[in-house]
Amino acid sequence: MPDRTTLVDRAVALSWFTIAYNLAEGIASIWFGVSEDSMALAGFGADSFIEVFSAMLVLWRLRSESGQSAGLPLERERTATLGIGALFLLLAAITAGGAAIQLAGSRHPETTFPGVVIAALSLSFMIFLWRAKRRVAEKLDSATVAKDADCSLACIKLSSLLLAGSLAFMIAPALWWIDAAAALGLSLLIAHEGVGTIRGALKPDFAGGCGCD
Repeated sequence: MPDRTTLVDRAVALSWFTIAYNLAEGIASIWFGVSEDSMALAGFGADSFIEVFSAMLVLWRLRSESGQSAGLPLERERTATLGIGALFLLLAAITAGGAAIQLAGSRHPETTFPGVVIAALSLSFMIFLWRAKRRVAEKLDSATVAKDADCSLACIKLSSLLLAGSLAFMIAPALWWIDAAAALGLSLLIAHEGVGTIRGALKPDFAGGCGCD
């Protein structure tokens, strides 16, 4: 079995990969979401950028454990985590509002093919990251890495909903409202993520991490 230092270094590498992937995913999702008039894809992309900030908090905590830096003071991390939770809730409200406008105007994307591709890629990477982080969390007995794995699981749920909505529109274009409906579903999941993050940060035994549940 690898020693603790090796396991922490592995967890740090997984966090960096999470940050890099979410940055690329967020840029691509917002670009195609705006160009194709897909509220679901644009909202998914915006969520990716919030996940980047969340992953950075986890990375700081891990670097502190590995002795590479002084790390982020726990109370400051709690405040930052509360801020991330608030951003999730704001994003959920904006996504829901945009979906409502889309429905009221009977608007729909020309194609949801980009959403299918991005969601499928996200599922493959996030399932890998979720499993890898859970294994490392168990071996390290680390609440921080376990919470990071929970965030990857939340991304899996979002990706699954985006994929389902995008495929449904491709198969049955007459369902013009499906993209807006998927966006509303995403807003509910993002809001749940925000509430979970805030609740986690407010717990007396808060130990760092993204706080997702």
